[in-house]
Amino acid sequence: MRVSRAQAAENRERILDVASRLFRERGIDGIGVADLMKNAGLTHGGFYGHFKSKDDLVAQACGRAAKKMCDSWIRQLDQASDPLDALADTYLATKHRDNAGRGCTVAALGSELARQSSAVRHVVTEEIKPFINYLSGIVQGNSAGLRRERAIALYASLVGAIVIARAVDDPALSNEALHAVANNVRSKTAVRESPRRVPKGSKRTASQVPRIAKA
Repeated sequence: MRVSRAQAAENRERILDVASRLFRERGIDGIGVADLMKNAGLTHGGFYGHFKSKDDLVAQACGRAAKKMCDSWIRQLDQASDPLDALADTYLATKHRDNAGRGCTVAALGSELARQSSAVRHVVTEEIKPFINYLSGIVQGNSAGLRRERAIALYASLVGAIVIARAVDDPALSNEALHAVANNVRSKTAVRESPRRVPKGSKRTASQVPRIAKA
C-alpha cells in the first residue's frame, strides 16, 4: 500500500531517531540495516526509499545526534549562572556515562567515526564546530586564539573522561575519571554573563561571543 508524503516523512524521522540511538549504543558496525528497520517498526525493503545507503544513514543520523546534543547543552548553559559548573554537572554525570544511546556522539563513536567516510566525518565536524565556538565564550583568555585553544582542550577533556569512564571495568576508577575532570572544569572561572544568542539556524563564531577578562 502506498504511503502518504506525511507518513513517509514520519517514517524517515523514526528511522533517524532509532539509528542515532542504536549507533551510539551498539556502534556503527554493531547493527545492520535490517535490524535498524525492525527496531523502527518498518520493513527492510523500505529503507532505500529514504536513504541511498547505510553510509548515507550514518552521516545523517550522527549529524542529527551531534546537533541535538550540542543544542541541548547550549540551552542549559545559557540559563546557568556558572556555565562551566553546569557543563561539568551535565556532561560528566553518571547518567550520561551510563546512557551512551542518548549522549555525546563523539564520546560514543569517536574511534569509529575516524574510520568512516569523509561524508560522515564532515557532517559530524560541522555540528561540533558551533559547540567549540560556544565554549570559546565561556572560558577565559586574553585573545580569541587562546580562548579557542582552551575551548578545544576543554571539549577534548570532557570527551576523554566519558570514554575512559565507559571503557574501564573498575567502577571506582570510572567515577574517579568523571570527578577528576569535573573538578578541573569547575576550577576554571566561567564568565557570568551568558554568551549572546544568535538567530536560529546561524552558526556561532568566535567573533559572536563576548570578550573575556584576562586569565
